[in-house]
Amino acid sequence: MKATVILCLTVLFAGPVRAADDELKPGLKPGDYVDVFYVHDITGPAKGDTLCYRCKYGGRPVVTVFVRDIKDEILTELLKGLDKTVAQNADLQMRALLVLLTDDPDPAEKKLRKLAEDSRIKNIPLTIHADAAGPPAYRISEDAQLTVMMWVGGRVKVNRAFGKEKQKLEKKHIKGLLKETDKLFE
Repeated sequence: MKATVILCLTVLFAGPVRAADDELKPGLKPGDYVDVFYVHDITGPAKGDTLCYRCKYGGRPVVTVFVRDIKDEILTELLKGLDKTVAQNADLQMRALLVLLTDDPDPAEKKLRKLAEDSRIKNIPLTIHADAAGPPAYRISEDAQLTVMMWVGGRVKVNRAFGKEKQKLEKKHIKGLLKETDKLFE
């Protein structure tokens, strides 16, 4: 009897049991407003400054890659493809930036400079947001290793999240992500 009461109370207070959701939630959804956030520019046109690229880019088509680690070769391949895409769409004023989310920004600066130099990224500022959780209004999944958010006119068009283990960014995803930039011009 005592065990039954404890079991009933446990179920009552624990709430409904649900199966684990394997889908990695990227945060903002298409149509959501893209809020202001600040970064420290390491390699871009405002190198050394803290600024809001969201503000600077205004209503232009933008791709932002939020990452928690830059050691991944697949990330480098994505950045090279995105760098080329931005150059090809310069007449449409397309922009992009990489935002490293970290609680330890000082050693990250050197790593970002090296990444830009080694990969020859020219059209994408590599920046740091000094908070591993990311900008609060963006609700970036804590399980996301990389989030690719595309917006135009201050509204999200595409938002994709990739984890370390589940939904990991793979080479096969890069072509699809680059193709999705077309949605910025619809």
